[in-house]
Amino acid sequence: MPHASQQSAKLPYSREDAVAALIAADPKLAKLIARAGPFTMRLAAKQSPFEALTESIIYQQLHGKAAAAIHAKLLRSFSDLAHMSDPREPFEHRHPTPQEILDAPNEQLRSAGLSANKALALRDLAAKTIDGTVPTLAKIRRMEDAAIIEHLTQVRGIGKWTVEMMLIFRLGRANVLPTSDYGIRKGFALTFQGLKPTTKVTPAHLPKPDVIERRAKKWQPFCSVASWYLWRACDLANQDKAAS
Repeated sequence: MPHASQQSAKLPYSREDAVAALIAADPKLAKLIARAGPFTMRLAAKQSPFEALTESIIYQQLHGKAAAAIHAKLLRSFSDLAHMSDPREPFEHRHPTPQEILDAPNEQLRSAGLSANKALALRDLAAKTIDGTVPTLAKIRRMEDAAIIEHLTQVRGIGKWTVEMMLIFRLGRANVLPTSDYGIRKGFALTFQGLKPTTKVTPAHLPKPDVIERRAKKWQPFCSVASWYLWRACDLANQDKAAS
C-alpha cells in the first residue's frame, strides 16, 4: 500500500454506509472490521494525474523514507531554478510542469536521486501528459476505472497496480480490487483461509486473483474499502507476531 499524503480531501462516498454494507454482506470480513476499527483512509488532495503519477514512479520499489527524500529533492530543484530565474519572486516549493520535466537536463534528474529508468519514465509521463494520453483531472474524474487504467498504463513504468493505487488513494474510487497486490493476497489468506500470523508466507499460501474476485462479489460496490481492511489484516498479523 502506498504512503499517505499529508493533505486530504473528502471521499466521494460515505464511510459509514460503505462499512455498514460490508459488515452486512460478509460476516468474516465483519470480524476483521470489528478488530481493525474505523475506516480512516485519507484521500490525497490537490494532485493532478501528472503529479500523482510522478510521485508513484518515484516511490516504486523504494522504501518510503528514501522515496520521499528523492521526491522532495526533485521538487526543490525545480523550485530553486524558478527562484534563481527571478530573485524578486518569493521562493515557492512547487511541482514542475510536464514541459519542465522534458526540458530538464539529465544531470538535474539524476542528481535528485532518480535512476536512469525512472528518469525515462518521468519524461514519458510528461510527454504523454502534454499529448493528452494522460487526461486532465477534470476529464479523468468523468472516466470509468477501466478506461483510466487503459490510458495510464500506456506510460512507461506505469502498470495496472500503480493506477489502481491512484484510483483508490487519489481519486477515491469505491470499487477497486487490486488482486495482484501482495498485501491484499496475504490479508485475504489471513482473513478467509486460516493463515496464521506466525506462518512464514510462501507463494503457495497466497490466493489466486480469481479466488479473491469470487469472494469480492459480496463486497461490491465497496471493494476499495474491503481492500483497505485486508491491508489492515496484515498490520494486525504483524502486531500479533511481535506480541507472541
